[in-house]
Amino acid sequence: MWLSDTSVKRPVFATVINLLLIVFGIVCFSMLPLREYPDIDTPIVSISTNYPGASAEIVESKITQLLEDRISGVEGIKNINSVSRNGRSNISIEFNVERDIDSAANDVRDRVSRALNNLPDQADPPEVSKASDDEDTIAWFVLNSETMTSLE
Repeated sequence: MWLSDTSVKRPVFATVINLLLIVFGIVCFSMLPLREYPDIDTPIVSISTNYPGASAEIVESKITQLLEDRISGVEGIKNINSVSRNGRSNISIEFNVERDIDSAANDVRDRVSRALNNLPDQADPPEVSKASDDEDTIAWFVLNSETMTSLE
């Protein structure tokens, strides 16, 4: 009630206060920091293991399943995806956004290092890495020409 009574009795005072609030808002808005490419850490950790000469089934049973079982107890896991190919195993672990990616990667490294003795001797040591947005493909371009060959 006090604010409305003052505004009705003193309209010039109310107008000046409103203008000051608008100017203050514009100044504060112009001082807000803006980053075109914000530094965002995606909560994804990848494990890559090479096993030269092994079939996809052997890679699945001797490497991928073993590593998945070892890392499944890490806190904050949202999703685990794995791909086993001839001679290669790729495991992608997605964590909850609240989980610190550095500590999650360290936890995964600890679990993987405990499983090293159970991996085949011919397999390379697993490589644990955090996903980086800087390495992702931003755009694919396909160029087509009716007058030039594909090599030109």
